[in-house]
Amino acid sequence: MPARQSAMRALFRRKPITPQSEDSATGLVRRLGTFQLAMLGVGATIGTGVFFVMHESVPLAGPAVLLSFVIAAIAAGLSAVCYAEMASAVPISGSTYSYAYVTLGEIVAMGVAACLMLEYGVSAAAVSSGWSGYLDHLLAAVFGWHLPPELMTGPLEGGVVNLPAVVLVAMCAVLLVRGTRESAVVNTIMVVIKVAVLLMFAAIAITAFRVDHFAEFAPHGAVGVTAAAGTIFFTFIGLDAVSTAGDEVRDPQRSLPRAILIALAVVVSVYLLVAVAAVGAQPWGDFSEPAQQSAGLAVILADVLGASWPATLLAAGAVVSIFSVTLVILFGQTRILYSIGRDGLIPKAFARVDPRTRTPVFSTVVVSAAVAVLAGLVPLTSLWDLVSMGTLVAFIVVSVGVMVLRRTRPDLPRAFRVPGYPVTPVLSIAACLYLIAGLGWSTYVWFAGWVAVVLAFYLLWGRHHSRLAARGADSTATPESQGAPAL
Repeated sequence: MPARQSAMRALFRRKPITPQSEDSATGLVRRLGTFQLAMLGVGATIGTGVFFVMHESVPLAGPAVLLSFVIAAIAAGLSAVCYAEMASAVPISGSTYSYAYVTLGEIVAMGVAACLMLEYGVSAAAVSSGWSGYLDHLLAAVFGWHLPPELMTGPLEGGVVNLPAVVLVAMCAVLLVRGTRESAVVNTIMVVIKVAVLLMFAAIAITAFRVDHFAEFAPHGAVGVTAAAGTIFFTFIGLDAVSTAGDEVRDPQRSLPRAILIALAVVVSVYLLVAVAAVGAQPWGDFSEPAQQSAGLAVILADVLGASWPATLLAAGAVVSIFSVTLVILFGQTRILYSIGRDGLIPKAFARVDPRTRTPVFSTVVVSAAVAVLAGLVPLTSLWDLVSMGTLVAFIVVSVGVMVLRRTRPDLPRAFRVPGYPVTPVLSIAACLYLIAGLGWSTYVWFAGWVAVVLAFYLLWGRHHSRLAARGADSTATPESQGAPAL
């Protein structure tokens, strides 16, 4: 019995809260400031919500998709302030995985890692696979060329390979390998471009605004609004992406929470503006047309509003935007795997940093290869809900972690504190559970299966190679061992 109890305690051993110091030879380098960090969050978020998911969510909710965006934004906002406090108290790479490790234990951290791998991997593949539609629209408008259909879709959709998606992932991988600062600078430029292009779209589309497009406001009732909000929510992955860079921020205690809140404000403002303009410019039923599924906002400008050159400019902005989203999501995934590898729960090769570029090259290559294969061969646009599920669970863990850390480590310095504690984290959890309730049963089944696979790997391999396990009995990192009161 004592041996069994010891084994159970080992599953919930917690990582000590010790910010990683910069190692001049082997570690990541603190080069990012608040603005660049905020742009990472905006870069990972703006793009999917307006260029792709809007045309998935409008048919579900009708004009009431505006409420869906508001509901998703409220849930994301409640989670964002929890992220802000957690990021200021635990300023290390790894995002929700690291937060779960220091508050809830090792096995919970691996469960969260499963959510994050699903969230980032499928999202990056799905977003990059949609790049071909906007690229084709741009090439046709500028040069009169169309990409061969068999090179725009994978074999399961009647094609050979989605070649533009593979090329996009490869370009992002090269940039990420070159260095974090270079990636951040390129991302910042692309974010400015895409926000400007979306503001242009809203300004033009609002001139065709018709109130009667909102007459049948919620054709599918509250169920449709909730389902659309759940689909939209995964686009707020950028809030999590900010916290993956904790080891590469110059002043993480202050910069991380500020960047998260700035990114949230920019994203919600742009989302709502573009949604109002788009739904006001055309009937909601037209959003499900095949042409709009591949190059939605550009089609609205070109075919609905007759604005050909703005449509071309928007397609160019979408090409840039999707590049930015893919770049930052891949960045986040590699940093999460870097953190897990550093803790010994997956092979340590994932934590290896190139001494010249100071980037996790092995992790970047593996992640990019996997995403390229998925994007090039497998249709993933139907898996938005699965990505939302992973995002929502991760956000719930952060909210729970805030409350646990307030009890176990009240002494930790926090540059930001959740306002209205403890009501705010409780509301955050409730909002996320509400959105999860709107997802389909098939999403639950696939999600549970994936998490089970990752936890099986942890039980068979990861827990035996954990750095905490190597430290022996003292590695349980109980609240008492960390100098804090027990729960």
